[in-house]
Amino acid sequence: MTDAQPRLQRGHESEGKAAAMIAWALYILSIPSVNTLVLVGLVVAYAARGSATGLARAHIDAQIALFWSVFWWTVGLWILVGVSFVSIIGIPLGYVFLLLLFVLSIWFTVKSIFGLLALAGGRAP
Repeated sequence: MTDAQPRLQRGHESEGKAAAMIAWALYILSIPSVNTLVLVGLVVAYAARGSATGLARAHIDAQIALFWSVFWWTVGLWILVGVSFVSIIGIPLGYVFLLLLFVLSIWFTVKSIFGLLALAGGRAP
């Protein structure tokens, strides 16, 4: 039976750190890859989650939480875009929602850069 709680005790320093760095790097490439590498980063984060300890585990948990929060914001914005473009009156509002989707992608990338820098510096996310 696996424990759902993170193992935050001090393990070997490199335990899970490489996987966390790879996942952050894949998240950073979200805009150039049209979000396909984000899914690969999520798979890496979930795969490394069980063996990671300490700071690496905290970063992996932050990566997973970041993905799901951005995912649901993206779904909500796409629904608003679709609803806006159905009516002729809502078309300008649809463009605002598309701009918000772009801003969300930029925020996700910047947050990923800060996460990678924090991990490289040995700080919590």
